[in-house]
Amino acid sequence: MSDPMRPPVSHPRTTSPHSDPSRSRASLRTAVVWEVLKDALDRRAKLMGSQALDVLDTGGGSGNFAVPAARLGHRVTVVDPSPNALFALERRAAEAGVADRVRGVQGDVSGLFDVVERDAYDAVLCHGVLEYVEEPAEGVRNAVGALRSGGVLSLLAAGLGGAVLARALAGHFKEARQALDDPAGRWGEGDPVPRRFTAEQLSRLVGDAGVDVGAVHGVRVFADLVPGVLVDTEPGAFQELLKLEAAAAELPAFHAVATQLHVLGAKRAADET
Repeated sequence: MSDPMRPPVSHPRTTSPHSDPSRSRASLRTAVVWEVLKDALDRRAKLMGSQALDVLDTGGGSGNFAVPAARLGHRVTVVDPSPNALFALERRAAEAGVADRVRGVQGDVSGLFDVVERDAYDAVLCHGVLEYVEEPAEGVRNAVGALRSGGVLSLLAAGLGGAVLARALAGHFKEARQALDDPAGRWGEGDPVPRRFTAEQLSRLVGDAGVDVGAVHGVRVFADLVPGVLVDTEPGAFQELLKLEAAAAELPAFHAVATQLHVLGAKRAADET
């Protein structure tokens, strides 16, 4: 019998370039995560017997995931440190007709409970955040602390292997080696990403924070390496690349070379922690 507290391993579906959360080639970078997240929200809603969940998107910026989640009928709170991003979120939500279901709050994951309540959300998104906080473990604990028991955690962070591969393929072999050896996974002083992770590191952070990992996905395994001109001009290339990304996402062999890593899990009950 399956454990309702633990989401089953998800099988990402391919998404058309006109599907949420984007309508352009950028969907190559978001399609896998969106489909997995949408499935998790659907399962949670069915379990709770409610069509509208309370969703928190930490570092959600202009609403790349928040607005599509609101279109599904969920109530979404976006916490982001950038006033400009929150302004763009407000405009985007209004254009999508979901302004009444999207709320933007200025703040960050380190001071999360200065702006939101604990144990108040059915799902928490923590996408592109851990790379930039001083204490990733604290960031994960705060994200989990905002979840209700059994709530869904969607964590997306930069992958170490993808950066090493990208630098090597660009001919920057010294930088590739430096990223491989550096504790933070940085390839040099000019690296714009302060920190990268392996799938094992992210799974450990999530597990230590009280979440049972349901699935790990490699994101942007190929999308960042394939020449844009090929995808844009070769007939059918876009859809085939989407299918390839979805097929490779769950295979552990590709986690080691993914640009990003996605971890999906469910918060344990208090008596299980």
